[in-house]
Amino acid sequence: MSISIVIVEDEKNYNNALKKIINYQHDMKVIAQFFDGNEALKNLPGLAPDVVMMDIQLQDMLGIEIIGKLKKEMPGTQFIMCTSFEDDEKIFSSLKAGAMGYLVKGESMDKILSSIRDVYNGGAPMSFSIARRVLSHFERKLPEIKNFGALTAREKEILELLSEGLLYKEIADKKCISMDTVKKHVGNIYRKLHVSNKVEAVNKFNHFKN
Repeated sequence: MSISIVIVEDEKNYNNALKKIINYQHDMKVIAQFFDGNEALKNLPGLAPDVVMMDIQLQDMLGIEIIGKLKKEMPGTQFIMCTSFEDDEKIFSSLKAGAMGYLVKGESMDKILSSIRDVYNGGAPMSFSIARRVLSHFERKLPEIKNFGALTAREKEILELLSEGLLYKEIADKKCISMDTVKKHVGNIYRKLHVSNKVEAVNKFNHFKN
C-alpha cells in the first residue's frame, strides 16, 4: 500500500517539483496539492493523508497554525515542515503544534523521500542543522517531568523502545501487536506527558531515567 501525501506549498514550482519526484516512487503518491492555507485547512481533514509536506510561511497564514488546528482532528496524519526558516521560534512552534519532521528547503530529493518514509514509520526526520538546534535547546532547558507515573506498564515499555530509536513497525513486531495499537499507545503517551511529538517525549523519558 502506498503512502498518501498532500503538499501544502504556495511556491508553485517547488510544489509541482515535489509532486513529480514523489509520484515517481513506487511506494508513495501525492493525492492533493494546495497552494494556500485556507484551502488546505478546509480540505485536509476529508483527505486524511498519511503525510503532509507543510510550508511554514504561506501567503494567507502560517503552516504552524494549520497543524495546530488540525492535529487533534487528524491523529493518523504526520506533518513535515518543509521551509526556508531555521530560527528557533519557528522550529519549536512547529514541534509544539505537532509537526513530526522539519526539513530545510534545499535538502536533496533523496533526503525528502527518505524523510517521508521515516515519518510514516514513526520517525522524526530533521535536517542536520535543525536537529543540532533541537538538541542544543534541550541541553539548555531540561523539561519538567509531568505525569510520568500516569503511564501504563505497556506505555512505559513503548516509550523506552522509542527512546532506543525503534520505529513503530519494529516496536509492533517486538511486542507482537499491530502498528495501529502502537500508534494508539504513543498518542496516549503524548497526552499524558503533555508533549506533541517523539522528540519531547523521549527527552522527558531520558531525563526521568537520569
